[in-house]
Amino acid sequence: MRSPFTAPGGAERRAARTLAFGLTALLLAVAALAGIPHPVQAASASVGAYPVASVYPPSTDYTLTVNGTPVPVTKYQGYDIAQFALGSGTATMAVTKTSNTDIGSYSISPQKLNISGSVTGPTLTFTVQHDDYLIVKLDGRPNLVIAADPAESGRPSPSGTGIFNVRSAPYNVQPNTGAYTTTAFQTALNDAAAWGTENGRQGIVYVPAGVYTLGNIYLRSNLALYLAPGAVLRYTGEADHYVVGGHKNSQGRDLTWFISTRYSSSNIKIYGRGIIDGNGAASLKPSNLGVNLLMPIYTDGFTVDGITFRESSSWAVIPLRSSNLTFRNVKFFNRFDMGENDGIDVTESTNVTVTHAIGIGLDDPFSTKTWGDVADIYKAVPGTARPLKHVTFDDLVSWTYCYGVKVGQGVIQPQDDVTFKHVVVYDAAVGIGVHHKYGASSATNIRFDDIDIERLDFANDGNRTWLALMTGNTQGVGPVTGVTISDVKVRNAGTTAGRINGQPGAPITGITLSNIVMPASSTPATTLGQMNLTNLSDHGPVTIRP
Repeated sequence: MRSPFTAPGGAERRAARTLAFGLTALLLAVAALAGIPHPVQAASASVGAYPVASVYPPSTDYTLTVNGTPVPVTKYQGYDIAQFALGSGTATMAVTKTSNTDIGSYSISPQKLNISGSVTGPTLTFTVQHDDYLIVKLDGRPNLVIAADPAESGRPSPSGTGIFNVRSAPYNVQPNTGAYTTTAFQTALNDAAAWGTENGRQGIVYVPAGVYTLGNIYLRSNLALYLAPGAVLRYTGEADHYVVGGHKNSQGRDLTWFISTRYSSSNIKIYGRGIIDGNGAASLKPSNLGVNLLMPIYTDGFTVDGITFRESSSWAVIPLRSSNLTFRNVKFFNRFDMGENDGIDVTESTNVTVTHAIGIGLDDPFSTKTWGDVADIYKAVPGTARPLKHVTFDDLVSWTYCYGVKVGQGVIQPQDDVTFKHVVVYDAAVGIGVHHKYGASSATNIRFDDIDIERLDFANDGNRTWLALMTGNTQGVGPVTGVTISDVKVRNAGTTAGRINGQPGAPITGITLSNIVMPASSTPATTLGQMNLTNLSDHGPVTIRP
C-alpha cells in the first residue's frame, strides 16, 4: 500500500492530471448551462520557493516569478536553474531578462505540453496546469531550467522522538563554515539507524538549510535522511578526505562514493528538497578524483524522493546489486564540460523504478548496465556480479550530448525487462539507444514507449540519429532480443541514418516499431526508409505497426 506521504508515480500523476482537466471541463459546462457570466477558473497553485545557498551564484540573465512569488534563479555552467514546489492548480510564470531588452523569440519545452506564452518587452509570461520540469529558451541567452516539484508532504518535524537533528546537541554540526564536519554528521546517521532498528521503523536524520561540507558518509538499515529545502551536502574539494572505492580506466582517475549504503542493508530513504553536490570542478582540480554522489550497494527497499543531484565528476547515482529501489521527483544537474557524468546508471539490480525525473549533463542521463564480478568503477566491492531485471523509467526529461535514454553499454550479465516510457528528449546525439558493446550476455524484453525527441544537435561516435540499436564485440558478443519501440514523435531525426546493427552470431531480433511519426509528417511511418532506418545488418525481421 502506498504511504499517504509519498508522491504519486508517473501513471498516477497523469491520471490525476486527466481527472483535473476533466473536472475543469465539467465545471465550465455546468457554468454555461446555469448562465454564469464568468467561466469557472482553476485555483492558483501555492508556490514554495526554496532557499538558495550562497555557494550558488544568482543568474545574471533571468528573474522569475510564479503566481507573483519571486523564485530565485541560479547561474550554472551551461544553463540557469530555478527550483520550487508547486501545489495543485494553475501557475502563471513570468520570466524576465535582466538586461531589460525586448524578447525576440522563445521556446518552452516539453513541446508536447503545448504551452504558449505572451511577450511584453523583456518578459515572457505563460501558464502551466501542474508541476513539471521545463526548459525555457530566450533569444541568445542560456537555457533556463524550471524544476517545479510537487508540493512537499510528509515533512518531518525538526525535533522529537526518533528525530536526530544534525544542528542540535550532541552533534552541533555547523553549516556554511567550509569546515570538514563528517564525524558528528555520521554519528547522527548511526544513532538514527540504531534507534530505527530498535523501534522497528526508520529513525530520521533532519538536516536544516545550509551547506554541510562532508567526507564519505554511510547509510545503515532503518534510516531516513531528510534534507530540508536549502540543505546542501557537498564534497570538500580535498581528495585526502575520501576513501577510494573504484577507478575509471577511461578517465584515468580514482573514484570515491560520496554517499553509500552499508552492505546487506534495508529500509533506507533519502528525501526532502535538498541537494547532494559533488562540487565537480573542485574534485577534478588538482586531485583528479572522480566523485559518485550516491551508491546504493547490496541494499533492499531503498527510496529517494525529491532530491537534487548536482555536479558529479563521474556517474552520479549507481544503484548496484540491489533490489526494490524507487527514485522519484529527482533532478540530475551536471555540467557539459565534464565527461562521463551520467545521471543514474541502474547496474545489476532488480525491481527499480525512476519516476518523474530530469537529467542534464554531457553523458547519458538515464541508462542500465551490467558488468563482471570486478569492474574498475567498483573494484572495492566484493561478491559476484548479478543480472539486471524489471527496471522502469517513467516520466523523464533528458538533455545530453550522448544518448537520451539507453540500455548499455555493459551487458556482461543478462539484462531483462527494461522499460523507458513517457520521455522527452530535449536534446541529444542519439534519442533512443541499445548499445550492447561489452559482454556476451543477452539483452531481452526492452521497451521504449511514448518518446518525444525534440532536438538532436550533437554527435556521439559518429551517430546523430533518433534510433541506434547496436551490438559490439568487446569481451564477447551477445544478442538483443525483443525490442518494442512505440508512440515516438521524432521532431528532429538528426543527420545520420538510424541503425539496427547486430553481430554475426549475436543478431538483434524481435523488433517491433509502432506509431513512429517522423518530422514533417502527421501520420506514422510505414517503412524503414520513411523512418530513415537504413543502416542495417545482422538483424531479424522488423515488424512495423502504424
